[in-house]
Amino acid sequence: MIPSWRIHLFQRHQSDDPHRSVPARDYLDGCPVAARLLAVVKAVADAPPPAFSGGGKWEAMHGEMSGYYEVRVDGPQRRHYRLFCLLERDGANVGLGGPSVVLITAMDKQFRSTFSDENYAKMRRLGDEYKRRKPRLVLL
Repeated sequence: MIPSWRIHLFQRHQSDDPHRSVPARDYLDGCPVAARLLAVVKAVADAPPPAFSGGGKWEAMHGEMSGYYEVRVDGPQRRHYRLFCLLERDGANVGLGGPSVVLITAMDKQFRSTFSDENYAKMRRLGDEYKRRKPRLVLL
């Protein structure tokens, strides 16, 4: 049996955010479909990711968001909920203890709408902040 991947929440560094926020957790705390989003993440980690068939709920992103993965769940009030993740296949070498799915941030939008370029730029900035530190900063 192939072991599950670990699941981590990115935590911001004090020099970037004095409060050391955890963007994905902060979002999920008030999200009406948090349990469903996290169930997809757990299924991905258990599969593990290279073998997971997303069925539209786990998708690799493209273009400027290449390298990121998106958990997709539809929810109440005609909203799309999205959780943005990075995979650390070599997580042991960056302080994560093994291969890991890292939850970076999350957002929601109205049905049939798109995120703005600024929304994507904000996600990339958080991802870049996460990737520039070794060992990686995650919530302990």
